[in-house]
Amino acid sequence: MSSNTQGIQQLLAAEKRATDKVSAARRRKAKRLKQARDEAEEEIEVFRKEFESKYKEFLKQNAGSTEDVEANMEKDAQRKISEINQAAKSEYEEVSTYLFYGSFEYI
Repeated sequence: MSSNTQGIQQLLAAEKRATDKVSAARRRKAKRLKQARDEAEEEIEVFRKEFESKYKEFLKQNAGSTEDVEANMEKDAQRKISEINQAAKSEYEEVSTYLFYGSFEYI
């Protein structure tokens, strides 16, 4: 019986060592993950600051250009409207004559 008890004690000791190793591995993994997360957050913060400074510089350089683009779009729209109105005026008489005489063909 003493050998049976001794075998159980060895199994319990082996189980405790295995549990300790698994716990230690989990702690190391958690530590590595925390370290990686901290490093990633630092890199993200550096990137964010760099991107923000580039964005602010871009805004400084192009601040007036949005008004210029808007004014150019307005001028272009007015020019196109004027072209359409002139085309309608120049073709009005021809189209109305065509419609007038064309409608008598079916009467």
